[in-house]
Amino acid sequence: MGVTISHDEWKARAAALKINGQAFVGGKHYAAQSGETFDCINPATGEVLTQVTACGQADIDHAVQVARAAFNDGRWSRMLPKKRKKILIRFAELMEKHGEELALLETLDMGKPIGDSTTVDIPLSVEAIAWFGEAIDKVNDEVAPTMPNALSLITREPVGVVAAIVPWNFPLMMACWKLGPALATGNSVILKPAEQSPLTALRIAELAAEAGLPDGVLNVLPGFGSTAGKALGLHMDVDMIAFTGSGEVGKLLLQYSGQSNMKRVALECGGKSPHIVMGDCPDLDRAAKSAAFGIFFNQGEVCTAGSRLLVQESIKDELLEKVVDWGKKLQPGDPLNPSTQMGAIVEERQMDKILSYIDIGQQEGAQLKLGGNRALTETGGYYVEPTIFDSVNNKMRIAQEEIFGPVLSTITFKTPEEAVAIGNDTIYGLAAAVWTRDIDVAHRTAAALRAGSVWVNTYDAGDISLPFGGYKQSGFGRDKSLHAIDKYTELKATWFQLS
Repeated sequence: MGVTISHDEWKARAAALKINGQAFVGGKHYAAQSGETFDCINPATGEVLTQVTACGQADIDHAVQVARAAFNDGRWSRMLPKKRKKILIRFAELMEKHGEELALLETLDMGKPIGDSTTVDIPLSVEAIAWFGEAIDKVNDEVAPTMPNALSLITREPVGVVAAIVPWNFPLMMACWKLGPALATGNSVILKPAEQSPLTALRIAELAAEAGLPDGVLNVLPGFGSTAGKALGLHMDVDMIAFTGSGEVGKLLLQYSGQSNMKRVALECGGKSPHIVMGDCPDLDRAAKSAAFGIFFNQGEVCTAGSRLLVQESIKDELLEKVVDWGKKLQPGDPLNPSTQMGAIVEERQMDKILSYIDIGQQEGAQLKLGGNRALTETGGYYVEPTIFDSVNNKMRIAQEEIFGPVLSTITFKTPEEAVAIGNDTIYGLAAAVWTRDIDVAHRTAAALRAGSVWVNTYDAGDISLPFGGYKQSGFGRDKSLHAIDKYTELKATWFQLS
């Protein structure tokens, strides 16, 4: 994906693209037993891209049966580690080979800029599959230090049938964060993409099969959360749910687990992350740019979005002016234009939700400094201007509730201790950041913030080798890094009594 492709060329490729919207079960395309489909909408235009299979209870039952058979007969779960590794590496290579196609599908499906799809989403998705493929033969089991006449083994075994339910904001990357460790450890997987963005999941199922992944090991079932998602959550033969999405749905999946077979549940459920800038910030220009991209990247549809900008009173006006200047530059445009840095909101319902929160903010007394309106209405697409509020109180709804859009709330504080108190004053605990030149303040603040990721003098930095997940109602369990393997394996203790 190193060659620069023009706006016109991307549009031509989009017009010529052939999309298969059928489910993928047991190594082949699959239509719902009911025959039902749903429209897949291009959020940049409001037009229908294709029809996608709407899987229901009968389809979930069939897919679970197929996945269970694949797991039980050992075609993947007991395959030699070096063979599993070779297949996953080949899978990653095929994803990279088809990277431009996958990027185009991602942009058409959920509205993100093609520049982000090609440079962020697809490369990081490929990396996740390749990295966990490489890890397969590098994670050892253990021997416990027991008595001399016994041999005690601690071994990891795959959980079994894993249902991965992923969100619409980073459709492929979130899927690969789960597929990588789940497949590397020998599980069979049923992937349910969000109904708003199923296309890349369906395409990589074909690529996985081409790479040599045995039939039934990866099955992709598009459908609605209230039907397909609920059916997976309540299924008595699904061993685990790995979910990224809203807290509301995460709580439902916990209930479904209790109502069924007590299946393992791992959740990542969003955030309301504080982006704290102390008065001694070492670089206000860089902090302002990070604050702007921290909320406007991916149209603000990011679980770690720095949606609360906490600024020490002494520098608030100066910093906010710089953030507003960046917001003016980051206006939405055609996602297929390589120069676009903000695309379309994923669907009309989400756009309406964002606009309603902007109204709420003004009614609550926050001061609108930038944006606040729907944009590019002539396109038929779902666009919202970068929006910045000042004079926000942390008790306001726009400071407490996850908007999942390009809306920034600016809150002032007097002392580092007050900044931490405000930062932690939310039900979420996914991410946070602090800018300061004082290493003591940086360390104390990072330690005091109740968040799974804390950045110092930057925002949203990361690497596949670092675990990702949250505290509090941001969920539990970790994606990325070797720690992700913990989610998808059972620990077995085996005691051999020796003579």
